[in-house]
Amino acid sequence: QVQLVESGGGLVQAGGSLRLSCAVSGSIFSSNAMGWYRQTPGKERELLAAITRGGTTTYADSVKGRFTISTNNAANTIDLQMNSLKPEDTADYYCNAGDYFSGTYYPRKDDDSWGQGTQVTVSS
Repeated sequence: QVQLVESGGGLVQAGGSLRLSCAVSGSIFSSNAMGWYRQTPGKERELLAAITRGGTTTYADSVKGRFTISTNNAANTIDLQMNSLKPEDTADYYCNAGDYFSGTYYPRKDDDSWGQGTQVTVSS
């Protein structure tokens, strides 16, 4: 059974930084990639960044150059470094176990493949 637990959210001023972590436990390695998503009320979850086991990364245009996804193998976490935060980055942030093929990240949609989320609020 896979367990994903996000942490690191909070309140930050515009222009500031936060580092989110997704602690991974269980048999997650049937997936070959991990992703970070965010969601605001009334909207669908938006893929922000993904990383494969081989280290290939992909980013949404909205966060490219500001956010960095990385793997911490020692801590078994998938991290999202968020810099130059904007009020429009305010959302609930989720990590996901998925699959990456031919340049596209495919999220796994079962409940075990999502964490519970961590809230990020960016004040102006």
